Amino acid sequence: MVTLADSSPAEGLKETELSKSDRRRQLILDTAREIFLKEGYAAASMSAIAARVGGSKGTLYNYFRSKEELFAAFMMDVCGKQAEAFLDHMPDLGDDPHAALVEIGFGLCRLVMSPQVMAISRLVVAESERFPELGQVFYETGPQRGELRLSAHFERAIAQGHLKPADTMMLARRFKSLCLGDLFDRRLWGVIPDPEPAMLEASIGEAVTIFLAAFGTRPSA
Repeated sequence: MVTLADSSPAEGLKETELSKSDRRRQLILDTAREIFLKEGYAAASMSAIAARVGGSKGTLYNYFRSKEELFAAFMMDVCGKQAEAFLDHMPDLGDDPHAALVEIGFGLCRLVMSPQVMAISRLVVAESERFPELGQVFYETGPQRGELRLSAHFERAIAQGHLKPADTMMLARRFKSLCLGDLFDRRLWGVIPDPEPAMLEASIGEAVTIFLAAFGTRPSA
């Protein structure tokens, strides 16, 4: 057991330096978020971010090797914790697949249509024509990770007899598309504000009924 008396100055310094490094990294991410969302991906240069943070561009590259890597880290910082909280607590389909899928769909829609994720989605749509790598980074960092987790969840549901045997990645994509429906497009375009829970529940309930009619092993309630 190590006590305070046993701790060497070097160990204390190491902990202090790690904490300082973490704080610096978070400052870079906070600054990048502000610049990316305000000025766009094209105008957000590493030099501008370094200047705003207060330091050299070389120091910035010690943390992130490219603007693409910084953008990916920024997305994970903004959305990662929300996504993991949702993905880690998806209910098994159990005795009531319809209710479980409604809960999963509701969590998915609240995540994807949250103000932070919508802001990133609009940025990617606006910039990906000129920067195709941006769309790839966005997909691999966000939607693809969710599809893989949902695919694994549906693999268990098939094994438990709740869904018909099928390509689970296809199931994940069909489920996501049905749940988001036209609400996502209208939210993305600014036609509607953040949907009220009652509107989401009605739309997702209908989407789940359609999904289970196609892929479920028993009639949906």
